Amino acid sequence: MGGIAPKFVSPGLDGVPDRLILIPGGRLAFAELKAPGQTPRPLQQHRIGELRRLGFRVYIIDDINQIGGVLDEISAT
Repeated sequence: MGGIAPKFVSPGLDGVPDRLILIPGGRLAFAELKAPGQTPRPLQQHRIGELRRLGFRVYIIDDINQIGGVLDEISAT
């Protein structure tokens, strides 16, 4: 798709999602990457909620097979 997914680190704000997903056309989303079956920690859940309330898309990915659908959804908006 021609985008990038750089690692996102925020030194002053713990619990932020792991990756920014940047797709051509100015499309942006966040992704929290987890091992299969794992869920975000409470602080991560809090940050995910904050970002979603601000109107950002945040995905929790725990299976490589989810990536295509996530990218399709971001590019369709």
